[in-house]
Amino acid sequence: MAFGRRRSAGFAGYSDAALLLARLVVGGFLIWGVWDNIQSAARMAEFARFLAGHGFPQPKWMALISVWAQFACGVTFVLGFATRWAGLLCAVNFAVAVAMVDARLGIRAAFPATSLILFGLLFATLGAGRYAIDAMFSRR
Repeated sequence: MAFGRRRSAGFAGYSDAALLLARLVVGGFLIWGVWDNIQSAARMAEFARFLAGHGFPQPKWMALISVWAQFACGVTFVLGFATRWAGLLCAVNFAVAVAMVDARLGIRAAFPATSLILFGLLFATLGAGRYAIDAMFSRR
């Protein structure tokens, strides 16, 4: 039993690498997920119509805000810059998505957005880790 505890305690030394990997994957996913909306007015309009169909007020503005918030979160996660604030923004953005859209679709459909809420909360509470721009500023 003691051997198992010592061995698993050693994994804590990899927490900064795990945070980096999580930031890169989640950040990359967020950027990839909205890039078509940023590049194409037609895709942004399609997203606005989707939001209108789900009862969002000012769907054109909400589409712009959501897309650019996701893009900004993705970039900041990848860089590890302002990670805690980006984590909060990510959590709020996807909490709205779950409340307004995904909750009606069931747990399986809500899982991706719910996961992004949880990743956002993890980044907000844990920060970016050692391998990040945030860490360079905190050392000074």
